[in-house]
Amino acid sequence: MSSKGTQFRPVLLHPRYWLIWFAFGFWWLVTLLPFPLLLLIGKGIGLMFHAIPSRRKVIARRNIEICFPELSEIDRGALLRANFISTGIAVMEVGISWWWSKKRFSKLMQFEGLEHLEAVKDRGVMILGIHYTSLEVGAAALSSKWQMDGMYRAHGNAVYDFLQARGRLNQSIGENSVFERRDVRGTMKALKNGHSLWYGPDQDYGLRQGLFAPFFGVQAATVYATARFAEKTGAAVVPFSHIRLPGSQGYKITVYPALEDFPVGDDLVDATRVNQIIEKFIRLQPDQYLWVHRRFKNRPEGEDDLYNLPARKKRRRNH
Repeated sequence: MSSKGTQFRPVLLHPRYWLIWFAFGFWWLVTLLPFPLLLLIGKGIGLMFHAIPSRRKVIARRNIEICFPELSEIDRGALLRANFISTGIAVMEVGISWWWSKKRFSKLMQFEGLEHLEAVKDRGVMILGIHYTSLEVGAAALSSKWQMDGMYRAHGNAVYDFLQARGRLNQSIGENSVFERRDVRGTMKALKNGHSLWYGPDQDYGLRQGLFAPFFGVQAATVYATARFAEKTGAAVVPFSHIRLPGSQGYKITVYPALEDFPVGDDLVDATRVNQIIEKFIRLQPDQYLWVHRRFKNRPEGEDDLYNLPARKKRRRNH
């Protein structure tokens, strides 16, 4: 593995990081428990946060209302509760992905459609994923069968970023790199060199590199980087989904055929097609999607804010 993010530095042992090292050490110990018990703990975490009024709970409820207007209020409430349970389980899944051995991890995985990756092995591949709550497990599972680079988002804590970057390559096969999400140059170079890379375009990153396209019938800020990367690098775009199965059966990882006639050169057409794929994947298991993200944060000119959240309180700074 190679990347600045995965290299240990002595500064990571500074006393200011001891608390987070302790927290991660405790997290690692918890993941030694049997899988069914980890699911139970995750469910408890989810139910605890569901019971507490929060900004994220308001966002998730509103997203569900926007995307599933056909559901009754009772059904939307049940979906919200199930989603928080799924999000709580995701906390345990991070540890499973980052620290379990390959042998133990692989016993939970079922794969379908890996031949679609073999069909484009002579090109760079953008693995089109979405932000399911089981994202860490899904990406790790696919990287255990197909050599692919990883991505991470810097959080401003050096120890967390280090452990995240290394953790996301824990299940990987081959020699891989991991990129910070904003490293466009590194991403382009990797794709041009024939690498495979997970890419999730299903969040609101603003309009500097995006446009409004329909998503569940509502205009949503959508990045056009999926099409631009494919056009500039010649990479194939291969969708994949990962679903948490009932009980403690594990996970189903499904790879789909590479998109044909993509991109077409029209940003709106290409972005709409990507959103349609994402919407289809969400409908497979709507309770497992990351609804706590403000997917409809940016609005077309003249439209009202869809969330109406109270303003955050500014922290006082000591001078």
